[in-house]
Amino acid sequence: MAEIDEGASPTLMRRQLGRFLREAREGRGLSIANAAKEVQLSFNALQRLETGRTVNPRRQDVRELCLLYEVDDQETERAVGLASRAAAAKDDSGVTSLGGLFSDAFNMYVGMERSARRLVSYQELVPGLLQTAAYARAMIRAFYTAGSEEDIERRVQVRMDRQIVVTRKTRPLTLEVLLHESTLHRVVGGPDVMAAQLRELAEASKRPNVSLRVHPFSAGFVWGLPAVPFVLLDFGTDKKGAVIEPPIVYLDGAMSSDLYIEKREVVERYHEFAEAVRQTALDETQSRDLLRQVARRFDSDR
Repeated sequence: MAEIDEGASPTLMRRQLGRFLREAREGRGLSIANAAKEVQLSFNALQRLETGRTVNPRRQDVRELCLLYEVDDQETERAVGLASRAAAAKDDSGVTSLGGLFSDAFNMYVGMERSARRLVSYQELVPGLLQTAAYARAMIRAFYTAGSEEDIERRVQVRMDRQIVVTRKTRPLTLEVLLHESTLHRVVGGPDVMAAQLRELAEASKRPNVSLRVHPFSAGFVWGLPAVPFVLLDFGTDKKGAVIEPPIVYLDGAMSSDLYIEKREVVERYHEFAEAVRQTALDETQSRDLLRQVARRFDSDR
């Protein structure tokens, strides 16, 4: 197990612990059902522990699982210690306190977003980390048509709060956005909202930790172009150069359910998708110029 910093996100700690336990179980050739029965846990409880969704992992459960999997003493103590730290840490998603407004999958995503060192996103709408409040409000209102104004405003505030990962002074997230040109012309909230949003994107792209490139219509159909927007999250390495957590792909399910992809070859495929888009995208300066140009068009439509 790679070493995690003392100030690491509890979401990241729970994920690392879960992956460690899953790999240890698989190494012994045990199913979740069989392992759970041996340590008197339910199938769902062990599954949640292995997927990092147990908010307060119990040290005794972790110790008994390590004993069952014949994990050596040193690794067992590290796993138990990780469980203690994860259970004691303050929740990092910032959204669980809002009751049923957000799914467990989304709560986990926000925690991972705060833990990531680098994020690559291909989008056909402005990504949440770079949205203005007005753009976010229009999007949320369009999707949650039956939502109260209070709930909509709470969702908007959560989206604005998430942006701290980009703007924080200490180790801000490195963000690369590959934005399809249709995003610039798809009207969300009206011409005034669009003009302000596009200018904000142009300004945000000047940040040293932000890269924004537009994939133009003129690029045509690019090999490997994904059918849906996606986010690649990379968690970096520890002081010894060990990968803290393998990179993952997040697909926003919207009408169905959110999906996380961890399989190495599939994640690599999404890296290839991103590279295919990069090869035919405008450079950063051209992208800023286009954003401002389209913003001026929206100004004239007011």
